[in-house]
Amino acid sequence: MKSSRESPASGPRQHLLETASRLFYLEGINAVGVDRILQQAGVTRATLYRHFAGKEALVVAYLEREDALIRHHLEAAADRAVSPDHMLELVIEGIAEDAWRHHTRGCPFINATAEFPDPANPVRQVVGRHRVWFREVLEEYLTAAGREDSAMKADTLVMLRDAVLVGSYLDDSEASRRTFLRTARCAAGLP
Repeated sequence: MKSSRESPASGPRQHLLETASRLFYLEGINAVGVDRILQQAGVTRATLYRHFAGKEALVVAYLEREDALIRHHLEAAADRAVSPDHMLELVIEGIAEDAWRHHTRGCPFINATAEFPDPANPVRQVVGRHRVWFREVLEEYLTAAGREDSAMKADTLVMLRDAVLVGSYLDDSEASRRTFLRTARCAAGLP
């Protein structure tokens, strides 16, 4: 059964990307070779190079896919939100749910950064863009909800998101989830 985070297969490129994404996340980017990806996806090397310039381009696409999924979830939350405070609550609950159900082996962006230490690397550039965007979006939501010091509160929520993603992997995931929800709600000025 497919996870709700996976999109329906729409051809060899998408299938290859979904396979590589799963392997990169579960086993580590550098631990998974191109041959293993090709074997698991059931595609040829020519198919890989028809769609991606190489493994690094596939890694970039994997992280861009993760970014797109998060953006999609935030857009869906915005469609359901009835107030700015409700939006903050939906974001916080979404982060907790993501760490508890989907990203049970840590943050894909932090994990990738550990494997690609050079800030000039294209992989790190994707991570950097994602983190800047996510922080800015949180600041916008906090400002819309009338919070003072929204920039500082956004920084705090980003740090708490990092912590729950790592803590859910290393420690008791339910305890990490509860601690995150309590602390993030407080940081966002929610009851």
